[in-house]
Amino acid sequence: MATNSTPEQFYKEQLSTLTIHLHELLKRKRILGWTRFSILAVTAFCTWYVWSLALLFSLLVIVLGVALFLFAVKKDLTNHDTIKHCRNLIALNEEELQYLQHRFTQQKDGHEFYHEEHPYAGDLDIFGRASLYQYINRTTSQQGNNCMAEWLLEPADAATITARQQAIKELCSKTNWRQELQAIGRETVITSSTEKKLEAWLKEENLFVHKAYWHVLRFIVPAVALTTLFCFLVDVITYQRFLQASLLFALIAFGITRSIVPLYRKLNKITGEMETLSNSINCIEQAAFTDPLLLSLQQQFHNNSTKASKQIFQLKQIFNRFDYRLNPVVFIPLNIFLLWDLQLVLQLEAWKKKNNQQINHWFSALAELETLGSLATLAFNHPHWRFPVLQTNEPVFDAVQLGHPLIESGKNVLNDFTTKGQQQINLITGSNMAGKSTFLRSVGVNMVLACMGAPVCAKQLTVSPLKVMSSMRIKDNLEENTSTFYAELKKLKQIIDAVNNNEAVFILLDEILRGTNSNDRHTGSKALIKQLLLQKATGILATHDLELAKLADEYPATVHNYHFDVQVNAEELYFDYKIKRGVCQSMNASILMKKIGIEL
Repeated sequence: MATNSTPEQFYKEQLSTLTIHLHELLKRKRILGWTRFSILAVTAFCTWYVWSLALLFSLLVIVLGVALFLFAVKKDLTNHDTIKHCRNLIALNEEELQYLQHRFTQQKDGHEFYHEEHPYAGDLDIFGRASLYQYINRTTSQQGNNCMAEWLLEPADAATITARQQAIKELCSKTNWRQELQAIGRETVITSSTEKKLEAWLKEENLFVHKAYWHVLRFIVPAVALTTLFCFLVDVITYQRFLQASLLFALIAFGITRSIVPLYRKLNKITGEMETLSNSINCIEQAAFTDPLLLSLQQQFHNNSTKASKQIFQLKQIFNRFDYRLNPVVFIPLNIFLLWDLQLVLQLEAWKKKNNQQINHWFSALAELETLGSLATLAFNHPHWRFPVLQTNEPVFDAVQLGHPLIESGKNVLNDFTTKGQQQINLITGSNMAGKSTFLRSVGVNMVLACMGAPVCAKQLTVSPLKVMSSMRIKDNLEENTSTFYAELKKLKQIIDAVNNNEAVFILLDEILRGTNSNDRHTGSKALIKQLLLQKATGILATHDLELAKLADEYPATVHNYHFDVQVNAEELYFDYKIKRGVCQSMNASILMKKIGIEL
C-alpha cells in the first residue's frame, strides 16, 4: 500500500486493476474458443482435401490438428483457472470494502466453536452473528478456522504473543501476498476430513512397495502384453491367440485392482483439495520472509531438497491418473496392457514412504499462516489501532483511547482506563444504557485480541497476558433444568475456583446475582468482592448498587469507584458514554419507566 493510501483506496485500486485484468482474460477465453473451432474446421477440411492424394499425409494432418487442438485446450484450461482466481481476488476486495463499513454478518460466524461453559466466549460475542470471529477471520481451510478459534479461546503466553506480533507486523505490509493465499484457499476448501483421511492412510501398512515380486510383475507383464499386442498387429499371432492372452492379462490386472479399489474409494474425493494445498504451499514457499516465526513456519514445507508443493502436486497427479478408471474406454486397455493400477499404487506407496513424516506439519503450518494473515489484515484495515505492550511483572490494563473493536469508528466512544497490580477491584456504577456493559466488553474483547497477538482498538495499551473470566450475559437452560440464577452461580463458582487456584485471570462482572432479592443480592455481591480481594484478584464490576461503592472507603487502596452518568433535560436523556472517577449521582430508571407508560 502506498504511504498516503488508506485501506479503502487500496481495495478500490485493486478492484479497478483486477476488473480490467478479468475483461482481458474473458476476451482471451473467447479467442481461444474460436481458435479451437478453427483448428477443428481447418483439420477436417485439409484431411478431406488430401485424403485421396496421400493417406500418410492425411494421417499427419490429423495428428498435427489434434496436437494443436489439445494445445489450445490446455491454454484454455489454464486461462479458465486464472479467471477463477481473478474472480476470487475481486470478491476478496469487495468483501474488505464491506468489512470497512462494518457489513460482515454474511461471513462465517464460528458458531460451531461456541461452548456455554467457556469463561468469556458468550459474554464477549466471540462467536455467532456480528461476533469478533466473524469480523477478523479470513482463513479459508477448516484447519485455519480451527486455529483462529483456538487463539480466540485460549490466551497465549508472553513469548508467543510477542512472536506473533512481529510476524503480523511483517505480513501487514504483504497485502497482495495475503490476498493471493486467501484466493487460492477459496478454490477448493481444505477440510479436516481430508487431513484425517491422509493421516489414516499414512498409518496403514504398505501392501505392495515392500514386496519385490510386485516390482518384477510391473515390468514383466506389460512387456509381455505389449509384445503380444505388437505381434497381433503385424499378423504374427491369430486373433484367437491374442484374445486368449488378453484375457489372461485382464485376469491378472483386475485381480490386482480388486485389492486397490478400497484405497481408491477412500482417497478419490480429495484431488481438488490437494491442488489447493499444493498451490497454497507454493505461495508460501515463494514468499520472502524475514521474521523468525514466519521463517520457521515456511521451513515446515521444506523436505530435504524437494519442495512440499512439488510433493503434493505429485500426489495430486497420481490421484488424477487413478481417475482414468472413470473412462472405461481409456482405463481398461491401460490396466490390461500396462497394469495401470499396480503402477499407480506402487507410486503412491513410494510417495507415502518418502513423505509420511512431513505431511502432518503441512496442514498445521498452513493453518497458522492463514490465521496470522487474518490478523495482519485486521492491522492493515485499522492503521490507527496499536499493538499492545506486554507487562509480565504484575496484572496491568492501562489503556489510552480504548474503544470496542466491533463498533464502527464514527460511533465508537473512546475511554482511558488504568488498573495496575494485584488485589484491585474497580466498581462501575451508572444509569441504564449509559455504557457500563459496552465498556466491560471493550476491555474484555481488547484483552482477547492482545492475548492472541493481534492489534487492539486503542491509541495505546499496556496489558498483562491474563485470561478473561466474565459473568455478564446469563441464560437459563431448560434441557438441564437450570434457572438463570443457578446458571450465574455456576459461572461465579468457575471464577472463584480459578482465583482460589491462583490462576492469572482478569475478572469482568456485570450486575451479578440478578435473580434474587435486593438484600441477598447486596449481601452476596459484597461478600464476593471481599473474597476476591482476599485472593488478590483483579477486575471490573459494574453495578446499580450504590451501597457497594462504600467499599472504597473500607478498602481505599484496592477498591476504586468509576461511573457513567446521564444528563436529563426536560425528561430527555443524553449520554456521553465517557467513564469518570467517583460514584454515579444520576439515575434514569424512573424516567424510562414513565416513557413506557408506568405511572409513578
